[in-house]
Amino acid sequence: MARITILMNCPDQKGIIADVTNYIHKNKGNIEYIDQYVDRVNSIFFMRLECKINSNVFNENFKKELNFSIGQKYSIDFNIYENELKPKMGIMVSKYDHCLYDILSRHQSGELNVDIPFIISNHINLKHIADTFKIPFFHIPIIDKNKKEIQNEHLKIFKKYSVDFIVLARYMQIIPTSIIKSFQNKIINIHHSFLPAFPGAKPYHSAYERGVKIIGATSHYVTKELDAGPIIEQDTTQVSHLNSIQDFIGKGRDLERIVLSKAIKLHIERKVMVYKNKTIIFS
Repeated sequence: MARITILMNCPDQKGIIADVTNYIHKNKGNIEYIDQYVDRVNSIFFMRLECKINSNVFNENFKKELNFSIGQKYSIDFNIYENELKPKMGIMVSKYDHCLYDILSRHQSGELNVDIPFIISNHINLKHIADTFKIPFFHIPIIDKNKKEIQNEHLKIFKKYSVDFIVLARYMQIIPTSIIKSFQNKIINIHHSFLPAFPGAKPYHSAYERGVKIIGATSHYVTKELDAGPIIEQDTTQVSHLNSIQDFIGKGRDLERIVLSKAIKLHIERKVMVYKNKTIIFS
């Protein structure tokens, strides 16, 4: 038996759920989960469905017929995934190691159901972590190379390992537009929630000096507009005048770990749908 997840969206109208579920029933499938949401402002219908179906039935004809008989009728945008197939997740990182350690530890414990074929960094500092977890490490420095050469090196690695999505585990470089277009809504980033109020290399120092009361972290998909992509996960924690700068940094990094790992898990479990610059997160 194949377990599949179907994500879909279309203009809201009558009969969508009935036709989709009847089609699965007709093909002897068993629906194990279904959830839907209507964006009433834009009149857009969203649905996530998990079902179990005979492997002989789940083939290209199943997908084509679903798209032809139902998709065209309602102008549905379908995405269909086999749950047993692990997505391939590439990781990019610079010098900060806290998110990288967290991702690799969760992966090793089985919490993140993905394959990690490589780690790319513009610094050599974290190679020992990749070696410890036995993951290929590619050092691609930015200095003395033009942007086109670096981009081509990245794309060559992405293609070689056939990655499905990329995680920026505190990769402190701007991703070229051509790579973003190739991985639309498939590049996940993490940053502190002070932007744009506290930009620059030391946001926690700036926040400390301003006496902020709440700090946070945000994980989002990367778009050509810097740090303005669809938000997947966020969290905050309180701070006060009693906390030192090191407290701010420690609390902030804890949030970054948690928020990034939650975003990755939501993505690999196919619980995120993007519409325009907004996400719909299914439970």
